[in-house]
Amino acid sequence: MSGEPRPLEIHLRVNSKRGTTMVHPVAAAETVEVPIQYPREEEVKHYRKWFSWLIPLFVVANIVMFVITMYVNNCPRNSVSCIASFLGRFSFQPFKENPLLGPSSLTLQKMGALDVSRVVHRHQGWRLITCMWLHAGVFHLLANMLGILVIGIRLEQEFGFVLIGLLFVISGFGGSLLSALFIQSNISVGASGALFGLLGGMLSELITNWSIYDNKLTALLTLVIIIVINLAVGILPHVDNFAHIGGFLTGFLLGFVFLIRPQFGWVNQRYAPLNYSPGRVKPKFKKYQCILWVFSLIILVVGLSVGLVALLQGVDANDHCSWCHYLSCVPTSKWSCHTEAAYCQSNQLGNQLNVTCSSNGKSSTYFMQNPTSSQIQQLCTQLCS
Repeated sequence: MSGEPRPLEIHLRVNSKRGTTMVHPVAAAETVEVPIQYPREEEVKHYRKWFSWLIPLFVVANIVMFVITMYVNNCPRNSVSCIASFLGRFSFQPFKENPLLGPSSLTLQKMGALDVSRVVHRHQGWRLITCMWLHAGVFHLLANMLGILVIGIRLEQEFGFVLIGLLFVISGFGGSLLSALFIQSNISVGASGALFGLLGGMLSELITNWSIYDNKLTALLTLVIIIVINLAVGILPHVDNFAHIGGFLTGFLLGFVFLIRPQFGWVNQRYAPLNYSPGRVKPKFKKYQCILWVFSLIILVVGLSVGLVALLQGVDANDHCSWCHYLSCVPTSKWSCHTEAAYCQSNQLGNQLNVTCSSNGKSSTYFMQNPTSSQIQQLCTQLCS
């Protein structure tokens, strides 16, 4: 009836298209459209995707450095025998000297391998960084580069090249530092510390951003199994597991600092319209995230500083931990963990060279005219092994 007031009827139609929700109150006399835009859950959950270029560049740099190292090695000129001699100066040292198909230890030392005596007594601290760009052989190079590509590209796509680049380099430094504190009689090379740093960063990222992941327990269990298996391989001889452990611990702590994500509630508020008034303002990070951030940063800075000072003062960490050497190698009936450098005495008489191993007393005579120091070292290595 015309004289009676009509009841107000409101109908809500909700349509979602490309993450935009349109709410239309429809009254008798007018229609008001209020657009409210929220980010889709998928966009918030996965955040921005970066283009990965730094990790592939690191891989290329390692490969280039290996090629340069083999060029400098020049096996046909500096060694008695070589593997794959058709490669010329890029051919490999004998299996008995280097089973990984690579250069001699003298060449690696010349190129910047981690040599504790040179770091401490000749102030060559730069070797803590340069050693992570060198590899002992083709097998060593392929194993590390494959792992870095698989893990590093995913992390760089999620967090960008700056954070992952710092995570890679600092983890490599942390691995070299722990290795130098415990393994002081042999040289060390490889990007394994940086690779384990990426694994450690993945683990801490999963922990600190726990609330944003689905199937988190499955992901955590899978990642822990992968880490444990890789660390277990390090107890074999000739594997620098201290570099693995140091890199992993450094990356694990850095993950809490570099790879922290804001919680969903804060992101939703940030992208809400100006006239949106939330009932309670959400903090950007959860309390446990902030606590982990602070403690990890303190432990990381103190640990690296104390370790570096101890190394430069010539401290041997084995003197303070009698059982720690088992973390890098466990002796069995199948192998020995004694990998001291080979030392020999040599005498040259005409074209006759006599070499005697100082460790086992073995002696042998070779007929060589004006042998180089590299050739003598190779013969010494074969004689002492």
